[in-house]
Amino acid sequence: MLNLWGRELDACYEGRAKHPVFVARAETIHECRIPKEPFADLLVAFRQDQTVTRFETMDNVLAYCRYSANPVGRLVLYICGYTDAERFALSDATCSALQLANFWQDVRVDLEKDRVYLPQADMRRFNVNEKVLLTQHASDEFRALLKYEVEYTRELFAKGLPLIQKVDRDLALDLDLFSRGGLEILNAIEKRNFDVLSARPVISKSSKLMLAFRAVAGKFIPGIRLGVKAAA
Repeated sequence: MLNLWGRELDACYEGRAKHPVFVARAETIHECRIPKEPFADLLVAFRQDQTVTRFETMDNVLAYCRYSANPVGRLVLYICGYTDAERFALSDATCSALQLANFWQDVRVDLEKDRVYLPQADMRRFNVNEKVLLTQHASDEFRALLKYEVEYTRELFAKGLPLIQKVDRDLALDLDLFSRGGLEILNAIEKRNFDVLSARPVISKSSKLMLAFRAVAGKFIPGIRLGVKAAA
């Protein structure tokens, strides 16, 4: 099915689209001058999902994010009229950070699907193996490992934050909301003392309300300041 989807994508860019999804997509592709690469990259990630369930290093995890998460941000930028390398790089940092935050939040959930996104090299460094994950008990070693990954992810969010100041206000508000939401996931993990094995960390209702209020207020209050600190 993924190969079929790939052929349909090729047909779309060759002016031969027949599938309703690609017929509809062709108009947006033409109007926004979107290249085939981000769509093709997503298919690379989907294919990888069929065979790869472990990652040796963080570089390997980020290479996966390059195909699974980063194309989404780039598509948004294309649709909003931005095509420069600087904004793409900042978007990549934000999208990868968001995916990492979800990975750390869902360690237990992913393990039930036989997927481990924690880098194997980091697990060995902190003396954590998959037997520890299966116990659903966060050992001191596991907490140290997850703290390390959370701190790395906060730094990645920080790298992407300047994008908020480099796009129009409507998109900036969305980016600000997404970044704050991702950082709130990291905060929720930290509040549980990095125990994501006994229960899945979630953003509190009060935090969700504050995020929603800020997003709505930003639409109507021109003076509201956008941008968040990595440690927020």
